[in-house]
This record gives sequence, C-alpha cells and structure tokens, in this order.
Amino acid sequence: MHSNDLSRRRFLTRGSVAAASLGLNDLLFLPTLGKVSAQEASAAPHLVVLRPEIEPIVRLIEDTPRDRLMEEIGHQVKAGKLSYQEILAGLQLAGVRNIQPRPVGFKFHAVLVINSAHLASVASPDSERWLPIFWALDNFKSSQQQDVVQGDWSMGPVVESDVPAGHTAVRAFRVAMDNWDEAGADAAVAGLARNVSVDELFELFAEYGSRDFRDIGHKAIYVANSFRTIESIGWQHAEPVLRSLAYALLAHEGDNPARRDAEADRPGRQNRELAKTIPDDWLAGDPDPGRAASLLPVLRDGTAVDASAAAAELLRHRVHPQALWDVLLGFAGELMMRRSDILSLHAITSANAMYYAYRRVNNDPLRKFLVLQNAAFMTLFRREPEKIASKKRFIDQMQPGAIEGDSALEEIFATISADKPAAAAKVFAYCKDDPARAREVIDTARRFLFLKGNNSHDYKYTAAIMEDYAQLAPSLRDRYLAASVFNLRGSGDTENPLVARIRGALA
Repeated sequence: MHSNDLSRRRFLTRGSVAAASLGLNDLLFLPTLGKVSAQEASAAPHLVVLRPEIEPIVRLIEDTPRDRLMEEIGHQVKAGKLSYQEILAGLQLAGVRNIQPRPVGFKFHAVLVINSAHLASVASPDSERWLPIFWALDNFKSSQQQDVVQGDWSMGPVVESDVPAGHTAVRAFRVAMDNWDEAGADAAVAGLARNVSVDELFELFAEYGSRDFRDIGHKAIYVANSFRTIESIGWQHAEPVLRSLAYALLAHEGDNPARRDAEADRPGRQNRELAKTIPDDWLAGDPDPGRAASLLPVLRDGTAVDASAAAAELLRHRVHPQALWDVLLGFAGELMMRRSDILSLHAITSANAMYYAYRRVNNDPLRKFLVLQNAAFMTLFRREPEKIASKKRFIDQMQPGAIEGDSALEEIFATISADKPAAAAKVFAYCKDDPARAREVIDTARRFLFLKGNNSHDYKYTAAIMEDYAQLAPSLRDRYLAASVFNLRGSGDTENPLVARIRGALA
C-alpha cells in the first residue's frame, strides 16, 4: 500500500436602485423572518468532539434531511431558539466534520463559501441578511450527499497522546508540514490551536497555504476564509476547523513532494530565495500604480519565473508593494475579461485571499513571499487550454460605453445578461470618478446574487470583487469593477429556484 494511502487512513481514523425597476421585489419576503443586526452577524464516538453548546446545532444541520432543513431552521429562528451566529457556527463545523477537504474544491466549496456568504450578509440591509446563510445551508446538504456517495468521510477525534506540548507545537507543525506528514500535522495543529496566538497561527497557515499551486489557489482561499469565519463564530471553535485546514493544505498528487521537484512547488521554492533580495526598507517605496505598470506585460506574456523576478526588481527599485498589488488584482480582472472561465475566476478569488493574507500578517519575509507568489500564480492562471483562445481585451485599454436609457442601473444589469463586454463599458462609463455610483452597482449586484446566484463560485467571486474594489487605487477601481461583470448576474438571468423555497419556508 502507498505511504500516502496509509497516512490518509490514519487521518480518517484520527482526524479522519429601485427594486421594482430592477426586478428585486422578490426579496421583500425576507423581513417576515425578522432582522439580523449587523453586530450579531459580525460577531459520536467516531467523530471529533465539539463544544457542548454547539453540538446540538451541528447535529441538527447534519441529520435533518435536505428537503426539510430550511423549514426546520426557519421555524427555530422565528421561535427565537437559533441566532444567526449560532447557525453560522453550526454550518462551519458541520462542514469541516462531514466533508473531506480533498480535493480542495468541488464538494468542499460548501465550506470554502461560508465566509463569502457571511460577507454578503453583513454588507446587506438587516432584513436581507438571512438569504445567503439559508442558501449556504442548502449548499452544505448537497455537498454532504456527495461526500456520502464518495466514501462518507468524517473527521475523527484527535489522538490526545500525540498532541505536542505548547512550547513544541510550532516546531512540530513545521516539521510535519515540510515533510507532508498528515498524521503529524493533525496532532501538531491541535497543539497549536490550544497554545499559540491567533496572529502566529495565521502566519503559519498563510505561509503553507501559499507555498504551492495545487488546487488552483483553493489552499490560499481556504486559509483566508476559514480564519475569517472563525473570527465570526468564536475562537473556541477553532481546533476542528484548523485540523481540516491543515489536512487540506497537505493535499498533493503522486509521491511525497518533500522528496521531489514538483512543478507546483517550484515557484514557492524560488520565491523564498528571491524574497531575500528585497531590501528591508521596501515599504518606503512609491505607491503610485503607474510605477508598477511594467509588470503588466510580463504577466500577460512571461513565465512564472519572469513575473516573480519583475516584481522583485520593482520592489528593489523602491516601488511600494501596494502598487504591485494594484497591478496584480487588475490583471486578475483582465483575465476574466479575456476568458471568463473557471481558471480566471480563481485568479480573482485566490488573489483576493493572498492579498488579504498580505494585509494581515506582520512578518516582512512572508509579506514579500506573498507578493512574489501571487505574481507567479497569475501567469499560471493565464495558461490557455488547447483550442481555447482568449479574447484580446486589456484592462488598461478599456473604453467607456454609452448609457442610452433613463435608468442607468436598469440598463446596465439588463445588458449584463445579454452582452457582457457592452455591460463592462457601461459600468466603466457610469462609475468613472463617482464612488457613489460604484456603490450603487455593487449593492445591486449583491441583490441579484441573492436572487439569481446558483453556485458557490457566484458567492466567492462576488465577495472577492466587492472587497478588493475598495482596496484598489482610485485610478484602477472603476476598471476593475467594470471587468467584474463578466461573471456577475444580470436582471435577465434565471432566478435560483431555491429563492422560492426560502420564500415558502419563511412565509
């Protein structure tokens, strides 16, 4: 039996604008359930043991059939027995306990998307905050069913005798992760969760989540989304989530990557060394995105090695890393304009995750590494499958279009469903130099997501776009938002049938 099969088995046993004109009146049923305040929203022997106060909620989500779960949760919310935060916590923990995080995608999107659904909730009016979380509940049940068919994986309890003491947990975790040792990492991460500060935990996981390109960026996405969800549900629930995360980050193909030079690992190995060439005063550079414009043609035509080298050279020449992030995020938007497929979508969402990690960590070598890795990853997302040619659309050459009707938002969102390049040009024209108009587009796009979004990628993508828009330099924001329409929902798209079911459950 292969050594990876043995270690996997060990893990399975151990840790085994106007609503009417835009067609948005269908959201008006939501207040019947009651409001969720912004503060509330922000804020078995073979199974891993959860805290006693959350276990019944998790079991409710796990054991209630899919065709009755929404109605049961709705009943308990209306009766005052369940809060938004309790549902969010129960959903996250049910996901990590019941769905195998390998591959880090596919059915595991039910877990990856929870933070994105939560972000959609907290950014919405009080009375609409329930819809994303109810959608996520149904999405979990779909993935749970898939997991049963594919082997019925579940996370078991940690082997307490293997958990390292507090002062040795970091080293034990690093050794296990460097050696791609699943059983060792599972025990070590339990020690980390019980003894290490949140900031140190995040830096460890951000480093290992960005070290390789396997699963097209989902590892970095899971790091960012899991930590953000834990912060919302409470750190008392962190341990099982972090065990699932460590197991996901060790996913690989073939023989142990520690003993070979796999293509997915090369950028990381090269960029650890390249980061050492960037001076200590690298944050004193010029943040003007124009200073980093020379990186754009390298991202379009160069290799991963070329992109990282060009990024490092700019940083050595006192260009602020924020200028590079502006270009990197903009290029991810360009990829969506050129070919709106799954690779381009994950260029957006993985760049969002790595940029979040960059902003959050305080470790300069790691921050340098994240910039260089994201530059390399953008070229890998650019790879074009045989016989599929991308359109020659460039974000820096985008031109504004014409708004022809009396209602700009109505026209824009109708055009999104019919002609995305034309819709992008209209968004660019409408939002240019007016942040208030951009906010109108964002708010409307979010409400169409609620009504017409039908998969995890819709939620993950929309959350990434809306977050990163606010982080970009003003000169790039409107272009980036305009590029996003290539994967947004418009007024002519089909309504998600789940909305009708939620309406019935909450009536």
